[in-house]
Amino acid sequence: MPNQFMLAPLTNMQSHQDGSLSEDEYNWLSMRARGGFGLTMTCAAFAELSGKGFGGQLGVAGESHFDGLQRLAAGIKAHGSLAYTQIVHGGMRTLEALTGQQPVCPSDHEETGARAMTKDEIKATEESFVKAALLSQKAGFDGMEIHGAHGYLLCQFLSAEVNQRDDEYGGCLENRTRIIDNIITGVKQSCGQSFSLALRLSPERFGMQIEEITSYFERLCASGNLDFIDMSLWDVFQEMQAGPFKGKRLVDVFSALDRKDTKLTVAGKIMKGADVQALLQAGVDFVALGRAGILHYDWPQQFSANNNFQSVDTPVSKDYLSAQGLGPKFVDYMSSWDGFVEG
Repeated sequence: MPNQFMLAPLTNMQSHQDGSLSEDEYNWLSMRARGGFGLTMTCAAFAELSGKGFGGQLGVAGESHFDGLQRLAAGIKAHGSLAYTQIVHGGMRTLEALTGQQPVCPSDHEETGARAMTKDEIKATEESFVKAALLSQKAGFDGMEIHGAHGYLLCQFLSAEVNQRDDEYGGCLENRTRIIDNIITGVKQSCGQSFSLALRLSPERFGMQIEEITSYFERLCASGNLDFIDMSLWDVFQEMQAGPFKGKRLVDVFSALDRKDTKLTVAGKIMKGADVQALLQAGVDFVALGRAGILHYDWPQQFSANNNFQSVDTPVSKDYLSAQGLGPKFVDYMSSWDGFVEG
């Protein structure tokens, strides 16, 4: 990476309905690379149709997506940024209207109507992530991030609340992490060491227990199979209100763990240059910008010129977002975020 700024993976609703790359999505991402992000990551993309969770979602699911992915990787790397895909399966959060299939989950889930996956389906999903990594590598991407956070399928397997299986994919933490561990092993065996691999995790919420996540974090670091772990903290400076880490900031909990050679990035309400400096001083290796990257395509360049740079206040106008490289569908999506867009 040429600097310590990563564009966080952001839902933008701009792909074609078959998952192929659109001009608006290409412009949005390549513009961030041009604006100085040292690592530019796609939205959470589906690797198999059963995992599609929202309209306008990018696909990394087969040769029909290859040409767009190749163009996108080249467009990002032309500006000196590393190019990464992020791969997700929505699990119980998929929509039958999009997939034509009943949502799946580690266990039957009455609230969402999702059914338990068979072992064969779990193996097929593991393989789909590996195939997505191979397709990403073939298209010219430098690496891939596995999305294990935010209540999607892999996070559902991690959750002792959601995952009620009694086979090797349920029960103890080692079993509940098995699907992720198998994906990591499969990607490393198929793509080799030159293809970078990362994992996004949530420390709490979505059924996550921070004691389990910190334990798993250290196990992953000890394995040496990941280049970085992306902790989605929602608010990087929030303090734990209970448990063994009560009174500690989330960022300090994870930066203090033994990471070996695995890098740590965090995301969550990083809007000011002072935030970036504080995080780097806390021991984070690089920062992931979400909202800030939406509001300023050139946030890293702005910071380079002025370490006290701050993101513009919200709400902003639709015209402002259009000038920052968001297409009409992305602007409409951001309008659904409370207080982000005027009117």
